[in-house]
Amino acid sequence: MFRNQYDTDVTTWSPAGRLFQVEYAMEAVKQGSAAVGLRSKTHVVLVCVGKANSEFSSHQKKIFKVDDHIGVAIAGLTADGRVLSLHMRSECIHYKFLYDSPLPVGRLVVQLADKAQVCTQRSWTRPYGVGLLVAGLDETGPHLYQNCPSGNYFEYQAFAIGARSQAAKTYLERKFETFPECSRNELIRHGIISVKEALAEGKLNGSNCNVAVVGIGEAFNTLDSKTVQQIIDSLEDRADEPPVDVAPVEGEQGAVQDDTDQAAAPMET
Repeated sequence: MFRNQYDTDVTTWSPAGRLFQVEYAMEAVKQGSAAVGLRSKTHVVLVCVGKANSEFSSHQKKIFKVDDHIGVAIAGLTADGRVLSLHMRSECIHYKFLYDSPLPVGRLVVQLADKAQVCTQRSWTRPYGVGLLVAGLDETGPHLYQNCPSGNYFEYQAFAIGARSQAAKTYLERKFETFPECSRNELIRHGIISVKEALAEGKLNGSNCNVAVVGIGEAFNTLDSKTVQQIIDSLEDRADEPPVDVAPVEGEQGAVQDDTDQAAAPMET
């Protein structure tokens, strides 16, 4: 991906009007482990896969709590994600101290996008190599946002980032119309299934799968590994069930045969 003299500095434009250092940062997001977010009318669910550096190390933390009503899932450089989550936490505390009310999710996302955008126009710094899925609840309802290293942000009903995220997006695209009416548990199941679709190798279990929920009457919280494992086991049990054979309606097959015979019979003259 070497671009000669046009990728040595984030402030140097290529003749095609591209900033390669920003594109490299977005490529780092694609190399990170998958993270999925889903939103219904009452809840937002974040599901991601933790990556271990070796078989002797624990899985990296990919979900961070920002406030009681906001949390993030990251894909990319974990260190950058931790720094941005701490910045978001400070913004929430500062806003609550001044106005004695929770910080609206949309305003926090804009502030985070502004912070990321500054890194695309300063020669002495680099863009953050991490993508974030921001889940939150405010007076206008539940929200799910994606923040990019370029400073762009988008609101989604459901979205996936990270390695092999296209497989998770394919599942989400098939099911997203049902998400607004889903219950909390159904939304969690959909999130785990979509992450399972994006899993490159290994098996999804309670130790490498992180699930967090925030919604009406429920503060942002991360499910423990035992609960996640029980949900995964229940999904596998459903997959092992044999399909139910639907018996044909009596007389239906005979009626089709009769029509065929009549169509094949020669016309009398």
